[in-house]
Amino acid sequence: MIYGLRIIRQADARIGLSMGLHSGEHPMPKRKTEVIESFGERLAQLRRDAGFTQVEFAAEVGITQRMVAYYESPNATPPATLLPAIATALGVSIDELFGRAAKRRLVKQEGDSRLRRRLLAIEKLDVAEKRQVLQLLDAFIERGQLKRKAQASAAR
Repeated sequence: MIYGLRIIRQADARIGLSMGLHSGEHPMPKRKTEVIESFGERLAQLRRDAGFTQVEFAAEVGITQRMVAYYESPNATPPATLLPAIATALGVSIDELFGRAAKRRLVKQEGDSRLRRRLLAIEKLDVAEKRQVLQLLDAFIERGQLKRKAQASAAR
């Protein structure tokens, strides 16, 4: 059996040399595809994609930065009880956390996608900034309601 393998390897080497390859090179180079293997790598990538630092993400989930760093290591995974909070903070499903493709949504989400992105950005602001944004929004909403009331009473 070993003799047969040696013959095959010699034949492969001759084929490679006839193709202009050097010893040890393979005629078909392997494709380098970037596949995220570990949960930790995937978590780190999702966190960065969501625009969080480890400290910000830790505060959002309710854990320490040290725990985030640990969960982003190659051989660690968080407890199952923490997965919903992590998925919610990142805006993904638990399946996506584990590298499974998200199910396609057949129903188009209603609403303005720009508004949705801005709301997500507002959620990431600190408490004082959120309060200011909400006060500003409340003022605009109240102004719009007053305008509509005035127009309705003028139309009568």
